Amino acid sequence: MSRPRFFEISRTFAPGWFAAVMGTGVLALSTRGLAAHWPALLLPAQLLHWFNVGLFCLLALPWLTRWLRFPAAALQTLQHPVQASFYPTFSIALLVLAAQWLQFTSWTGVALVFWWGGVGLHFTFSFVVLFFVFRGEQVTVDHVTPAKFIPAVGLVVMPLAGAPLLAHVGDGLREWMLTINLIGLGAGSMMYLGLLGMTLQRQYLHKPAQGILTPTVWIHLAPIGVIPVSLMNLVEQLPWPALRDVAALLMALVWGFGVWWLVMATLLTLAARAAGQLPFALSWWGFTFPLGAFAGESLRLHALFGWASFLVVATLAWALLCGLWATTAWRTARGAIGGGIFAPHP
Repeated sequence: MSRPRFFEISRTFAPGWFAAVMGTGVLALSTRGLAAHWPALLLPAQLLHWFNVGLFCLLALPWLTRWLRFPAAALQTLQHPVQASFYPTFSIALLVLAAQWLQFTSWTGVALVFWWGGVGLHFTFSFVVLFFVFRGEQVTVDHVTPAKFIPAVGLVVMPLAGAPLLAHVGDGLREWMLTINLIGLGAGSMMYLGLLGMTLQRQYLHKPAQGILTPTVWIHLAPIGVIPVSLMNLVEQLPWPALRDVAALLMALVWGFGVWWLVMATLLTLAARAAGQLPFALSWWGFTFPLGAFAGESLRLHALFGWASFLVVATLAWALLCGLWATTAWRTARGAIGGGIFAPHP
């Protein structure tokens, strides 16, 4: 097979590529969090940060080219009952980069640019993607997978960087940013609760998502990991200290569900692999961001409670994340060099 030209890559460029930026970014952030306990991890975390910035720039070129040169193909994907849910990975990648710039540099202006860009694009994607879903008749139970969480995940990701950035803006803008963060967290959390019921219904009553969709079972860990951390970030910006104790308890309870789901997702993935139902695809990046979000939540709970159990779970989740990220990155790079990974999927 000959390597495709940039023209061909852009025309069929899959919207889910930016899950790689999300996964790499959360690996950088969780590695930096663990560097507080093992300082030797600080340099790898910084290298991952800058690598991810370069990765985003590299992937943005064919993504934007597709919209400019092949708008019909891009719009067709936007109306697809499965592929459309992956378009918001671009805006979530911007929000993750905002969190990275805030953690790894002192350039809060750059973090604000990424955050505002991510917020604007993600609200747009959340409305457009779900508008086509609500107005169309193409969605069936076969299309209901945790990938449907992606628009909701982006909404709840907003306060991860958005809340800490409130300290770097004026009072007038601060109020508007706080309001936007509350809207994102509220909308995304309620959407997750509804979609959670739908996906569990499929798990109970319908055939499971298999093949390249197998990794989507891990996406549950993304809202489980992000929602409590975003809630705590916002509570810390409000003038009611008592709310922090309530938020910490809710955070720990949701984390408990995350531990349970981590084991279940592992068992389902191992079963799919044993049955030969786990072919490599870009969807493997679906392992990474959710797992990193859960590791970050565990680290935050360790900081709040001081319990060694939270740190142990965080470290185990991070170690698994490292292995899955390295495997997925290697196979993605090999597929990109050979050109096979750019072949469009039905």
